[in-house]
Amino acid sequence: MPVGSPSTKDSSASVQGEMVDWSLARQIARFAAGSQPSPELEFDFDAAVVDAEQHLGEYTSLALTAPIPEPERVDRAQWAEINLGAMSDLLGPVTERLATRLNGAGPLAGPLRATLGATIAAEAGLVMGYMSQRVLGQYELSLLQPEQAPRLLFVTPNLGRAVADLKIDRDSFLGWVVLHELTHVFQFSGVGWLRGHLGGLLEKYLATVDVRVERGAAGGLPSIPNLQRLVELFREGGLIALVQTREQRRILDGVQATMAVIEGYSEHVMDVVGERVLPHYAGLREAMERRRRSRSAPERILQRLLGLDMKMRQYELGKRFCDAVVEQRGIESLNRVWSGPEALPSMRELNDPRAWIERVDAPLAA
Repeated sequence: MPVGSPSTKDSSASVQGEMVDWSLARQIARFAAGSQPSPELEFDFDAAVVDAEQHLGEYTSLALTAPIPEPERVDRAQWAEINLGAMSDLLGPVTERLATRLNGAGPLAGPLRATLGATIAAEAGLVMGYMSQRVLGQYELSLLQPEQAPRLLFVTPNLGRAVADLKIDRDSFLGWVVLHELTHVFQFSGVGWLRGHLGGLLEKYLATVDVRVERGAAGGLPSIPNLQRLVELFREGGLIALVQTREQRRILDGVQATMAVIEGYSEHVMDVVGERVLPHYAGLREAMERRRRSRSAPERILQRLLGLDMKMRQYELGKRFCDAVVEQRGIESLNRVWSGPEALPSMRELNDPRAWIERVDAPLAA
Protein backbone atom coordinates (compact mmCIF):
# COMPACT_ATOMS: atom_id res chain seq x y z
CA MET A 1 0.00 0.00 0.00
CA PRO A 2 1.58 3.21 -1.13
CA VAL A 3 2.77 5.69 1.41
CA GLY A 4 4.19 9.20 1.32
CA SER A 5 6.17 11.67 3.38
CA PRO A 6 4.84 15.22 3.82
CA SER A 7 8.30 16.75 3.76
CA THR A 8 9.49 15.16 0.54
CA LYS A 9 7.76 17.42 -1.93
CA ASP A 10 8.62 20.60 -0.06
CA SER A 11 11.81 21.01 1.98
CA SER A 12 13.76 18.25 0.24
CA ALA A 13 12.39 18.66 -3.27
CA SER A 14 15.61 20.09 -4.66
CA VAL A 15 17.73 17.39 -3.04
CA GLN A 16 15.54 14.60 -4.27
CA GLY A 17 15.36 16.16 -7.74
CA GLU A 18 19.15 15.94 -7.98
CA MET A 19 19.29 12.41 -6.59
CA VAL A 20 16.58 10.50 -8.45
CA ASP A 21 15.40 11.12 -11.99
CA TRP A 22 11.72 10.16 -11.62
CA SER A 23 11.00 11.11 -15.23
CA LEU A 24 13.42 8.34 -16.22
CA ALA A 25 11.60 5.99 -13.84
CA ARG A 26 8.28 6.79 -15.53
CA GLN A 27 9.74 6.15 -18.99
CA ILE A 28 11.13 2.78 -17.91
CA ALA A 29 7.86 1.88 -16.16
CA ARG A 30 5.86 2.62 -19.32
CA PHE A 31 8.21 0.44 -21.33
CA ALA A 32 8.09 -2.41 -18.79
CA ALA A 33 4.30 -2.15 -18.50
CA GLY A 34 3.92 -2.84 -22.21
CA SER A 35 1.38 -1.40 -24.61
CA GLN A 36 -0.57 -4.48 -25.60
CA PRO A 37 -4.06 -3.34 -26.71
CA SER A 38 -7.00 -4.67 -24.74
CA PRO A 39 -10.71 -4.73 -25.57
CA GLU A 40 -13.02 -2.22 -23.91
CA LEU A 41 -14.21 -3.55 -20.57
CA GLU A 42 -17.95 -3.07 -20.34
CA PHE A 43 -18.76 -2.90 -16.65
CA ASP A 44 -20.43 -0.33 -14.41
CA PHE A 45 -17.95 0.12 -11.56
CA ASP A 46 -20.01 2.93 -10.04
CA ALA A 47 -23.08 0.71 -9.68
CA ALA A 48 -20.95 -2.16 -8.37
CA VAL A 49 -19.45 0.09 -5.68
CA VAL A 50 -22.90 1.27 -4.55
CA ASP A 51 -24.14 -2.31 -4.36
CA ALA A 52 -21.03 -3.55 -2.57
CA GLU A 53 -21.18 -0.76 0.02
CA GLN A 54 -24.50 -2.00 1.35
CA HIS A 55 -23.48 -5.66 1.55
CA LEU A 56 -20.09 -4.95 3.12
CA GLY A 57 -21.59 -2.67 5.73
CA GLU A 58 -24.09 -5.33 6.72
CA TYR A 59 -21.49 -8.10 7.08
CA THR A 60 -18.53 -6.23 8.61
CA SER A 61 -20.52 -3.76 10.77
CA LEU A 62 -17.78 -1.21 9.99
CA ALA A 63 -19.13 2.30 9.44
CA LEU A 64 -17.65 4.61 6.81
CA THR A 65 -16.58 8.03 8.08
CA ALA A 66 -15.83 9.53 4.66
CA PRO A 67 -17.27 9.20 1.14
CA ILE A 68 -16.02 6.34 -0.99
CA PRO A 69 -13.60 7.57 -3.70
CA GLU A 70 -14.99 7.55 -7.22
CA PRO A 71 -13.80 4.39 -9.01
CA GLU A 72 -11.20 5.16 -11.67
CA ARG A 73 -10.34 3.10 -14.74
CA VAL A 74 -6.59 3.19 -15.37
CA ASP A 75 -4.23 1.41 -17.72
CA ARG A 76 -0.94 -0.15 -16.67
CA ALA A 77 1.21 2.90 -17.38
CA GLN A 78 -1.15 5.14 -15.42
CA TRP A 79 -1.13 2.76 -12.46
CA ALA A 80 2.67 2.61 -12.53
CA GLU A 81 2.96 6.41 -12.64
CA ILE A 82 0.58 6.85 -9.69
CA ASN A 83 2.57 4.38 -7.63
CA LEU A 84 5.91 5.86 -8.64
CA GLY A 85 4.68 9.11 -7.14
CA ALA A 86 3.97 7.29 -3.90
CA MET A 87 7.37 5.59 -4.06
CA SER A 88 9.17 8.92 -4.50
CA ASP A 89 7.45 10.20 -1.35
CA LEU A 90 8.40 7.11 0.61
CA LEU A 91 12.04 7.09 -0.46
CA GLY A 92 12.42 10.83 0.03
CA PRO A 93 13.85 10.76 3.57
CA VAL A 94 16.23 7.92 2.66
CA THR A 95 17.54 9.46 -0.56
CA GLU A 96 17.91 12.79 1.25
CA ARG A 97 20.23 11.14 3.78
CA LEU A 98 22.07 9.42 0.94
CA ALA A 99 22.58 12.74 -0.86
CA THR A 100 23.94 14.28 2.32
CA ARG A 101 26.39 11.42 2.79
CA LEU A 102 27.54 11.73 -0.83
CA ASN A 103 28.61 15.30 -0.18
CA GLY A 104 31.57 13.80 1.65
CA ALA A 105 32.80 12.08 -1.49
CA GLY A 106 34.62 15.19 -2.67
CA PRO A 107 34.96 15.61 -6.46
CA LEU A 108 33.19 12.30 -6.99
CA ALA A 109 30.01 13.55 -5.30
CA GLY A 110 28.40 14.87 -8.48
CA PRO A 111 29.02 11.82 -10.71
CA LEU A 112 28.06 9.45 -7.87
CA ARG A 113 24.82 11.33 -7.20
CA ALA A 114 23.87 11.16 -10.88
CA THR A 115 24.80 7.50 -11.24
CA LEU A 116 23.08 6.35 -8.07
CA GLY A 117 20.01 8.47 -8.80
CA ALA A 118 19.68 6.90 -12.25
CA THR A 119 20.15 3.42 -10.73
CA ILE A 120 17.33 3.95 -8.22
CA ALA A 121 15.10 5.41 -10.95
CA ALA A 122 15.74 2.46 -13.27
CA GLU A 123 15.00 -0.11 -10.57
CA ALA A 124 11.87 1.74 -9.45
CA GLY A 125 10.60 1.92 -13.02
CA LEU A 126 11.23 -1.77 -13.65
CA VAL A 127 9.52 -2.80 -10.42
CA MET A 128 6.41 -0.71 -11.07
CA GLY A 129 6.26 -1.68 -14.72
CA TYR A 130 6.34 -5.35 -13.82
CA MET A 131 3.78 -5.01 -11.05
CA SER A 132 1.46 -3.06 -13.35
CA GLN A 133 1.03 -6.18 -15.50
CA ARG A 134 -0.52 -8.17 -12.63
CA VAL A 135 -2.44 -5.85 -10.30
CA LEU A 136 -6.24 -5.84 -10.76
CA GLY A 137 -7.38 -3.11 -8.40
CA GLN A 138 -6.01 -0.89 -5.66
CA TYR A 139 -7.25 1.31 -2.84
CA GLU A 140 -4.43 3.83 -3.12
CA LEU A 141 -3.91 5.44 0.28
CA SER A 142 -1.03 7.59 1.48
CA LEU A 143 -0.25 6.42 5.01
CA LEU A 144 2.13 9.29 5.75
CA GLN A 145 0.13 12.07 4.10
CA PRO A 146 -3.36 11.98 5.65
CA GLU A 147 -4.32 15.17 3.82
CA GLN A 148 -3.90 13.40 0.46
CA ALA A 149 -7.19 12.03 -0.85
CA PRO A 150 -7.32 8.24 -1.38
CA ARG A 151 -8.14 6.78 -4.79
CA LEU A 152 -9.98 3.66 -5.93
CA LEU A 153 -8.22 2.26 -9.00
CA PHE A 154 -9.13 -0.56 -11.36
CA VAL A 155 -6.57 -1.64 -13.98
CA THR A 156 -8.94 -2.49 -16.80
CA PRO A 157 -6.46 -4.16 -19.22
CA ASN A 158 -5.50 -6.67 -16.53
CA LEU A 159 -9.09 -7.25 -15.49
CA GLY A 160 -10.13 -7.91 -19.07
CA ARG A 161 -7.23 -10.28 -19.62
CA ALA A 162 -7.98 -12.14 -16.37
CA VAL A 163 -11.62 -12.66 -17.38
CA ALA A 164 -10.57 -14.02 -20.76
CA ASP A 165 -7.72 -16.20 -19.44
CA LEU A 166 -9.68 -17.68 -16.55
CA LYS A 167 -12.87 -18.18 -18.59
CA ILE A 168 -15.12 -16.94 -15.79
CA ASP A 169 -18.27 -14.84 -15.59
CA ARG A 170 -17.20 -11.26 -16.18
CA ASP A 171 -19.68 -9.40 -13.99
CA SER A 172 -19.31 -11.74 -11.02
CA PHE A 173 -15.52 -11.63 -11.17
CA LEU A 174 -15.34 -7.85 -11.45
CA GLY A 175 -17.92 -7.48 -8.69
CA TRP A 176 -15.76 -9.76 -6.56
CA VAL A 177 -12.68 -7.58 -7.14
CA VAL A 178 -14.75 -4.53 -6.18
CA LEU A 179 -15.69 -6.28 -2.92
CA HIS A 180 -12.00 -6.79 -2.13
CA GLU A 181 -10.92 -3.22 -2.75
CA LEU A 182 -13.97 -1.71 -1.08
CA THR A 183 -13.29 -3.78 2.03
CA HIS A 184 -10.03 -1.83 2.33
CA VAL A 185 -12.05 1.39 2.17
CA PHE A 186 -14.19 0.15 5.06
CA GLN A 187 -11.09 -0.84 7.03
CA PHE A 188 -9.27 2.47 6.77
CA SER A 189 -12.36 4.66 6.91
CA GLY A 190 -14.16 2.65 9.58
CA VAL A 191 -11.19 2.01 11.90
CA GLY A 192 -10.02 5.44 13.01
CA TRP A 193 -6.61 4.44 14.38
CA LEU A 194 -5.50 2.07 11.60
CA ARG A 195 -4.03 4.56 9.14
CA GLY A 196 -2.06 6.39 11.81
CA HIS A 197 -0.84 3.16 13.39
CA LEU A 198 0.51 1.66 10.18
CA GLY A 199 1.92 4.99 9.04
CA GLY A 200 3.65 5.41 12.41
CA LEU A 201 5.29 2.00 12.11
CA LEU A 202 6.60 2.88 8.65
CA GLU A 203 7.92 6.25 9.83
CA LYS A 204 9.77 4.55 12.68
CA TYR A 205 11.22 1.99 10.31
CA LEU A 206 12.37 4.54 7.75
CA ALA A 207 14.08 6.49 10.53
CA THR A 208 16.20 3.41 11.33
CA VAL A 209 17.45 2.88 7.76
CA ASP A 210 21.08 3.97 7.78
CA VAL A 211 22.57 4.82 4.39
CA ARG A 212 26.35 4.73 4.54
CA VAL A 213 28.95 5.77 2.00
CA GLU A 214 32.02 3.57 2.38
CA ARG A 215 35.47 4.24 0.96
CA GLY A 216 36.30 1.93 -1.91
CA ALA A 217 39.04 -0.67 -1.60
CA ALA A 218 42.51 0.27 -2.88
CA GLY A 219 41.40 3.78 -3.78
CA GLY A 220 38.40 2.63 -5.77
CA LEU A 221 35.04 4.35 -5.95
CA PRO A 222 33.01 4.69 -2.73
CA SER A 223 30.23 2.12 -2.34
CA ILE A 224 26.70 2.28 -0.93
CA PRO A 225 25.83 -0.92 0.97
CA ASN A 226 22.36 -2.21 0.15
CA LEU A 227 21.77 0.56 -2.41
CA GLN A 228 19.76 -1.66 -4.72
CA ARG A 229 17.51 -2.65 -1.80
CA LEU A 230 16.26 0.92 -1.29
CA VAL A 231 13.48 0.53 -3.81
CA GLU A 232 12.22 -2.49 -1.90
CA LEU A 233 11.10 -0.19 0.90
CA PHE A 234 7.99 0.39 -1.17
CA ARG A 235 6.86 -3.19 -0.79
CA GLU A 236 5.96 -4.78 2.54
CA GLY A 237 7.89 -7.95 1.76
CA GLY A 238 10.98 -6.18 0.45
CA LEU A 239 11.57 -4.43 3.77
CA ILE A 240 13.16 -7.64 5.01
CA ALA A 241 16.24 -6.93 2.89
CA LEU A 242 17.13 -3.92 5.04
CA VAL A 243 16.59 -5.51 8.47
CA GLN A 244 19.86 -5.23 10.36
CA THR A 245 18.92 -4.70 14.01
CA ARG A 246 16.60 -6.18 16.62
CA GLU A 247 14.61 -2.93 16.67
CA GLN A 248 14.09 -3.08 12.90
CA ARG A 249 12.89 -6.67 13.20
CA ARG A 250 10.41 -5.68 15.91
CA ILE A 251 9.00 -2.84 13.82
CA LEU A 252 8.87 -4.94 10.67
CA ASP A 253 7.05 -7.75 12.47
CA GLY A 254 4.40 -5.19 13.42
CA VAL A 255 4.10 -3.96 9.82
CA GLN A 256 3.84 -7.47 8.40
CA ALA A 257 1.33 -8.68 10.99
CA THR A 258 -0.86 -5.63 10.42
CA MET A 259 -0.72 -6.00 6.64
CA ALA A 260 -1.51 -9.72 6.88
CA VAL A 261 -4.65 -8.94 8.90
CA ILE A 262 -5.70 -6.17 6.51
CA GLU A 263 -5.27 -8.35 3.43
CA GLY A 264 -6.57 -11.53 5.05
CA TYR A 265 -9.69 -9.79 6.33
CA SER A 266 -10.41 -8.46 2.85
CA GLU A 267 -9.89 -11.92 1.32
CA HIS A 268 -12.24 -13.46 3.90
CA VAL A 269 -14.93 -10.82 3.41
CA MET A 270 -14.87 -10.97 -0.39
CA ASP A 271 -15.46 -14.73 -0.20
CA VAL A 272 -18.29 -14.63 2.34
CA VAL A 273 -20.12 -11.69 0.80
CA GLY A 274 -19.35 -12.81 -2.75
CA GLU A 275 -20.92 -16.19 -2.16
CA ARG A 276 -24.06 -14.50 -0.86
CA VAL A 277 -24.59 -11.84 -3.52
CA LEU A 278 -22.77 -12.76 -6.75
CA PRO A 279 -24.84 -14.86 -9.19
CA HIS A 280 -21.85 -16.87 -10.45
CA TYR A 281 -19.54 -16.93 -7.45
CA ALA A 282 -18.76 -20.65 -7.64
CA GLY A 283 -15.22 -21.21 -8.89
CA LEU A 284 -13.98 -17.64 -8.47
CA ARG A 285 -11.64 -18.39 -5.55
CA GLU A 286 -10.19 -21.39 -7.39
CA ALA A 287 -9.72 -19.26 -10.50
CA MET A 288 -7.95 -16.53 -8.51
CA GLU A 289 -5.60 -19.00 -6.86
CA ARG A 290 -4.92 -20.53 -10.27
CA ARG A 291 -4.01 -17.07 -11.59
CA ARG A 292 -1.69 -16.40 -8.66
CA ARG A 293 0.08 -19.73 -9.16
CA SER A 294 0.34 -19.51 -12.95
CA ARG A 295 3.85 -18.11 -13.29
CA SER A 296 6.65 -19.19 -15.54
CA ALA A 297 9.94 -20.15 -13.90
CA PRO A 298 11.63 -16.79 -14.75
CA GLU A 299 8.57 -14.94 -13.47
CA ARG A 300 8.66 -16.83 -10.16
CA ILE A 301 12.34 -15.98 -9.74
CA LEU A 302 11.62 -12.31 -10.46
CA GLN A 303 8.76 -12.29 -7.96
CA ARG A 304 11.04 -13.72 -5.29
CA LEU A 305 13.69 -11.08 -6.01
CA LEU A 306 11.10 -8.30 -5.83
CA GLY A 307 9.61 -9.54 -2.59
CA LEU A 308 6.20 -10.19 -4.17
CA ASP A 309 6.11 -13.80 -2.98
CA MET A 310 6.09 -12.39 0.57
CA LYS A 311 2.95 -10.43 -0.23
CA MET A 312 1.25 -13.60 -1.49
CA ARG A 313 2.13 -15.31 1.78
CA GLN A 314 0.55 -12.36 3.61
CA TYR A 315 -2.71 -12.96 1.75
CA GLU A 316 -2.63 -16.66 2.60
CA LEU A 317 -1.58 -16.37 6.25
CA GLY A 318 -4.00 -13.54 6.97
CA LYS A 319 -6.90 -15.29 5.28
CA ARG A 320 -6.30 -18.54 7.17
CA PHE A 321 -6.28 -16.60 10.44
CA CYS A 322 -9.50 -14.70 9.65
CA ASP A 323 -11.30 -17.79 8.35
CA ALA A 324 -10.34 -19.75 11.47
CA VAL A 325 -11.50 -17.05 13.91
CA VAL A 326 -14.84 -16.64 12.14
CA GLU A 327 -15.34 -20.39 11.99
CA GLN A 328 -14.74 -20.71 15.73
CA ARG A 329 -16.29 -17.48 17.04
CA GLY A 330 -17.98 -15.55 14.21
CA ILE A 331 -17.32 -12.22 12.51
CA GLU A 332 -18.06 -10.31 15.73
CA SER A 333 -15.05 -11.93 17.38
CA LEU A 334 -12.82 -11.28 14.36
CA ASN A 335 -13.84 -7.62 14.36
CA ARG A 336 -12.13 -7.24 17.71
CA VAL A 337 -8.88 -6.87 15.76
CA TRP A 338 -10.15 -3.37 15.01
CA SER A 339 -10.71 -2.42 18.67
CA GLY A 340 -7.18 -1.01 18.97
CA PRO A 341 -3.54 -1.63 18.01
CA GLU A 342 -3.06 -3.84 21.05
CA ALA A 343 -5.73 -6.24 19.71
CA LEU A 344 -3.84 -6.96 16.48
CA PRO A 345 -2.37 -10.47 16.34
CA SER A 346 1.35 -11.00 16.48
CA MET A 347 3.13 -13.01 13.81
CA ARG A 348 3.01 -16.00 16.17
CA GLU A 349 -0.73 -15.56 16.76
CA LEU A 350 -1.39 -15.38 13.03
CA ASN A 351 -0.17 -18.97 12.90
CA ASP A 352 -2.13 -19.85 16.04
CA PRO A 353 -5.59 -18.20 15.92
CA ARG A 354 -6.61 -19.98 19.13
CA ALA A 355 -3.85 -18.17 21.03
CA TRP A 356 -5.14 -14.81 19.78
CA ILE A 357 -8.72 -15.71 20.74
CA GLU A 358 -7.61 -16.67 24.25
CA ARG A 359 -5.65 -13.44 24.65
CA VAL A 360 -8.45 -11.10 23.61
CA ASP A 361 -10.98 -13.16 25.60
CA ALA A 362 -8.91 -12.90 28.81
CA PRO A 363 -10.08 -9.38 29.82
CA LEU A 364 -13.70 -10.45 29.35
CA ALA A 365 -13.24 -13.46 31.61
CA ALA A 366 -11.52 -11.43 34.37
